[in-house]
Order: sequence, then structure tokens, then C-alpha cells
Amino acid sequence: MSGQQRIALFIDGANLYATTKTLGFDIDYKRLLKEFQGRGSLVRAFYYTALVEDQEYSSIRPLIDWLDYNGYRVVTKPTKEFVDSAGRRKVKGNMDIELAIDALELSPFIDHMVLFSGDGDFRSLVEAMQRRGVRVSVVSTVTTQPPMVADELRRQADEFLDLSQLASRIGRDPSDRPQRPMNENGDRPRPQPRSPALESRYGIRQPQDDELDI
Repeated sequence: MSGQQRIALFIDGANLYATTKTLGFDIDYKRLLKEFQGRGSLVRAFYYTALVEDQEYSSIRPLIDWLDYNGYRVVTKPTKEFVDSAGRRKVKGNMDIELAIDALELSPFIDHMVLFSGDGDFRSLVEAMQRRGVRVSVVSTVTTQPPMVADELRRQADEFLDLSQLASRIGRDPSDRPQRPMNENGDRPRPQPRSPALESRYGIRQPQDDELDI
């Protein structure tokens, strides 16, 4: 790729987390940024996620804070809680509109959009960006059963990048995770609740809070 092309990353946080969890690795967001900085002029790197309100401490907060201070533009909004027709409590946190608006507004200033999502709802956005002369790459995976990317989205993209092939370049090294010490019986003690400081220091990982019904 030309070093002159202007690139913007658009990361659907919940979708990317679900995909990497299925593939069995964690994203190293510092390495991810470096990977795409090496492919051109990185104009923006957006990260979208919904946050659960009224929580004294959310385990996703260290990730959001780290990204915000390390080259990412973080876009959040509160989740919405509702009860479905079967009486089950659901939490909804869809960020599609926010991502689409940002992409369309930025389209005159970029040559290449990299979309980290497999959500088929983004097909129309990809088509709209292409009409504006922007090349679009979609990042997800087809190696799982079922695939994590909608077929219509993959077909619409100019290029499809499979996360399983990027894992060695943007994944977190498992050895970076701190090991819990063994007690006198040779057993590892049960983990204690994680604090923001420890999360921030020992690695960036999308937590359970972001497994939303979207």
C-alpha cells in the first residue's frame, strides 16, 4: 500500500470483542495502531462501545481510558434496558448510527476506511463510502462456524482481512499476562476483583460488560 493513502479505522467494539473471543486471542491495541500506521497516513482511529449506566465500577473503563489517551477517538453512549415479548430483560447498545455518521463526515478527508465489524447492517454504509471514492476494507473472520462476518458485507467490501491472519501482528502475547502465585498447597488462589489500575497496567481487554444484545 502507498504511504500517501489516508486511512481511518472504525472499530465496532462489541463486535470485535465477540470475534476475537471466538478466535481465542486478545487484541493488543497498541500493536493494532502501529500495524495500520505502517500502511499509510492514519488520520483517525475510532472505537465505539456502549456503557452500562449506574455501575459504581465498570470493568470496561480501563480500556476506554487507555484508548482515549493512546491515539484512539473513543465514542460511547449509555446502554438501554428493556423487556422483550417473553418477559426477559435485555440490554441494547447499538453504535451503528454513530459509526456511520462519523464515517460519512470523514469521507472527504480519507482514501481508505478500515471497518472492524462483521455486522451486515454496515453494507449500505460501505456502499455509500465507495460512492464517495473511499476504498473500504472489512476486518472480521470466516474461519469460525458460523462465520462472524455477514456474507453481504464481505462481498461489498473492496478487501476482506481475516482477523485470524492478523492475530500474530495485532494480538496480545499471552506471556504478557501476569501469573497468579501459588499458595502453600500448590494451588492458585481465586482471582480477586480487578481494579482499574491493574487492568490498565497489565493489558487491554474488552470485558464481559460489552457482550451486549445488539
